Amino acid sequence: MHTPFIVALDFPSKQEVERFLRPFAGTPLFVKVGMELYYQEGPSIVAFLKEQGHAVFLDLKLHDIPNTVKQAMKGLARVGADLVNVHAAGGRRMMEAAIEGLDAGTPSGRMRPRCIAVTQLTSMDERMLHEELWISRPLAETVGHYAVLAKDSGLDGVVCSAKEAALIKERCGASFLAVTPGIRFADDAAHDQVRVVTPKSARELGADYIVIGRSITRAADPLGAYARLQHEWNGGERE
Repeated sequence: MHTPFIVALDFPSKQEVERFLRPFAGTPLFVKVGMELYYQEGPSIVAFLKEQGHAVFLDLKLHDIPNTVKQAMKGLARVGADLVNVHAAGGRRMMEAAIEGLDAGTPSGRMRPRCIAVTQLTSMDERMLHEELWISRPLAETVGHYAVLAKDSGLDGVVCSAKEAALIKERCGASFLAVTPGIRFADDAAHDQVRVVTPKSARELGADYIVIGRSITRAADPLGAYARLQHEWNGGERE
């Protein structure tokens, strides 16, 4: 998990994943397998990606009663992903159970997958938080509270907007991971994301990993888009 770029493989099939990855042959990536792909292909898609030399973030966002999450994580620990996640809104006991399941399920001699918690989705904004979820606290305050709860539960980090990364580091320490979706190039459409940030801004704000999907996967030249991502993350402007 050395590269800070997590490419979201939001495809409906292994065939489309293979087609996208073909130009990257020989280049190990950090990729995200979400519900769309995992529910179609199952654990074999993770095995395939690992065989190709890629690190895998299995983004299933578990949120259920503690025992169910524990047993699910026990099974997922054997799948081979490097990073998994839960919803922080499931509470402390559920998050603790997730770690218990991962510890129990990780094969001997293998490092357990790192586990992070979703604070608030980057498709959420202040209005939705208050009017639809009836959470009266400000968005940033809610995210910070969830992050502290995740750390106290033994998790390795959180999923948050890059705009909240500095707050996470302040509350939870520099080593606590801030994994930030909602990344777009400045000239890209936001689509269904609300709290969007450019790669350069995400690094400046303190993100450890950035999750980027359509800006790479739907680009006419994915290799060129990935090179642009690296360039902008390292402080360069668009040429």
